[in-house]
Amino acid sequence: MPELLLTCTGLLTAALGAWMLWKSRRTPEERERRRRLLVHRHGRMGEALVTDYRDEILHYQYEVRGVEYVASQQVTALRSWLPPDPASLIGQAAIKYHPKNPANSILLCEEWSGLRTAHRSVCKEKEIA
Repeated sequence: MPELLLTCTGLLTAALGAWMLWKSRRTPEERERRRRLLVHRHGRMGEALVTDYRDEILHYQYEVRGVEYVASQQVTALRSWLPPDPASLIGQAAIKYHPKNPANSILLCEEWSGLRTAHRSVCKEKEIA
């Protein structure tokens, strides 16, 4: 019996180590993509105000349950979702935020855009493909 317990513990430890090694091999870009998709699929919607766009970073603010958040999102990987004139993004937008952590929010991802002036033709092409 002790041998079986020791074997099971060893296998569980090896599996946990392999999982941690596999997870750590993800690139920062892949981890960010997964975060965006998680927030999109499980998040709640809210209203935001896009305040600035600089160096492919969208700056915005929003309020959830009386708490005001100021956030930014790197959109380099999502450049095709943006209009030719990014200055037109300033203004009202929709966001999605994680219900258990409202500070974890997005303005757009590979499957959704809360930007009111997003480049619609590109969005439609992505929906069709």
